[in-house]
Amino acid sequence: MELRYRRIMLCFMAMIYILITGFAFLPMEHGAYGNVEPAAGSGTGSGADGNAIPAAAGGNPGSSEENRQGSGRSGQGKESRDFRNIDRASSDDARIYPAAGRIQDVTVSTGETNPDIKPPSINAMAAVVVEESTGRILYEKNALQKRSIASTTKIMTALVALENANVEDVVTVSKRAASIGGSVAGLRHGEKYTLRELLYALLIISANDAAIAIAEHVGGSVEGFAVMMNKRAKSLGAVNSNFVTPHGLDRENQYSTAYDVALITIEALKHPLFREIVSTVSSYIPGHNLHNTNELLGTYPGADGVKTGYTGKAGRCLVSTAQRNGMRLISVVLGSPTRSARAEASRKLLDYGFENYRMYRLMSKGDVYAKIPVYRGVTEYVELKTDRDIVLPLSRKEAEALEVREHVPDVVNAPVYAGAVSGYVEFVLDGRVLAQNVLKAGEDIRKTNYLDYLELIFRTWGKMIREGMFASL
Repeated sequence: MELRYRRIMLCFMAMIYILITGFAFLPMEHGAYGNVEPAAGSGTGSGADGNAIPAAAGGNPGSSEENRQGSGRSGQGKESRDFRNIDRASSDDARIYPAAGRIQDVTVSTGETNPDIKPPSINAMAAVVVEESTGRILYEKNALQKRSIASTTKIMTALVALENANVEDVVTVSKRAASIGGSVAGLRHGEKYTLRELLYALLIISANDAAIAIAEHVGGSVEGFAVMMNKRAKSLGAVNSNFVTPHGLDRENQYSTAYDVALITIEALKHPLFREIVSTVSSYIPGHNLHNTNELLGTYPGADGVKTGYTGKAGRCLVSTAQRNGMRLISVVLGSPTRSARAEASRKLLDYGFENYRMYRLMSKGDVYAKIPVYRGVTEYVELKTDRDIVLPLSRKEAEALEVREHVPDVVNAPVYAGAVSGYVEFVLDGRVLAQNVLKAGEDIRKTNYLDYLELIFRTWGKMIREGMFASL
């Protein structure tokens, strides 16, 4: 009995010895003991104006929802670096950055941009040039100035019609539509056309009678259609616009801006039928030959739209778009004195954009941006992956000056859930945030439990025995 008791005590003491020595040699990164302090400078991200960036705008993604779904952060590292000179592979902290800081010119081109090109001087009251996929402004002159925009209003008319009606609908021309003045197709009261045919007349020859007929069919009345136009404008961010008519003739309280027109045009160009119509030089609907009034079609390389306009109050207006080398630009010129002046201004602006800017890929969706230590996790690191592609139009000087601000935690707490937002990156130029991308955990990582620690202790003990660490004892 006494021998059995001694054996039990010997086994018990051996187990205690194994546990003590095992914990003594347990690697710290597995959370045996010790606390992780928050990184210096931790906190929410902020924009160029110092205000907190809303999550909906791509800013700091930390939120109560994240805390319920994702990993807890022990520290939020905020760093600002020259985008050209980031060497994440040589990071001196526990984080690992496998994605080198590189910028890729994705424009299909055989030439270089001219870093010394100056913005052109144009004969127009207001103008703007934007890149279609990002909406980034490349040039502006009084772009937010409210003014009459004449028949470029019909871009919004077409957009609302395409979004709210079937283009094969049959529309009957009303007396009100047939009696409108200005630029018309000569539609007669009682005639019937498909909505598609009226859209051709609206956009190619700027037919005011077609605009009225479309508005009455889609909105029930001109006034009802104007309500739809204004609602859609606000949803696009065109907040400095107000529409009273679908045709754009001078009316009290009808106005927009060059920038708002560009925003509306970007949305309209998403519709294949709209793109088809505005790029058509000539066409035909029953009883009417149609010839486009856009001076750039067929005369400017890559030009394929969009819309002209003129009233005494608005002056000569032209919204044009062209595509070259995989980049599409939209130019809006308002308030030119003559047709030739608006065409010359549009050519200068498009030339400036194409000669001075290229599309650069800053990030690709799904790229592993960083590997972050996981505190008390069964896996040592978690990969943070980019949420979306980021491709921006930049001049060569801008590409060289671009900076990246990393809001990446020093460590994340287990458990970690795949898809949980765990950081974000900002691309900054001259103090302004051009683009943002959130970083999401690439996999689920559960929190370590007692059995995991016990397994690790025995594994560590076995390793020490094999390596003869206690041979001299």
